[in-house]
Amino acid sequence: MTSEKFEIEINTLKSFFELYCKDKHENLENKNLTLKYKEKDFKLNLCLCPECSDAINYSFERLQNCPHEIKPRCRTCPTPCYEKPRWKNAAKVMIYSAMKLSLSKMKSRVKSIFS
Repeated sequence: MTSEKFEIEINTLKSFFELYCKDKHENLENKNLTLKYKEKDFKLNLCLCPECSDAINYSFERLQNCPHEIKPRCRTCPTPCYEKPRWKNAAKVMIYSAMKLSLSKMKSRVKSIFS
């Protein structure tokens, strides 16, 4: 996977986990994190509870160790690397956040039509 694709993936995870955690949890903490991929550093500022912080770190680790040059979607991967319970948790976060983001985009489009 290219460094550009890695950056897109980590920013997607960051957005989805932060949205989910902000809506569902308390005790959010700001943390700075530096990820290294192909000799390039990626700096992230995360605002997550300890549980979500652990989950996203696990996802980042899986992503950094992805053996595929062209990364498939995790749910269709021929060699899944997530442990089943962790995969289910990540999927729950992604589904919730994707729905919430798509609904908020639709809501803003409707507002612009009727404004």
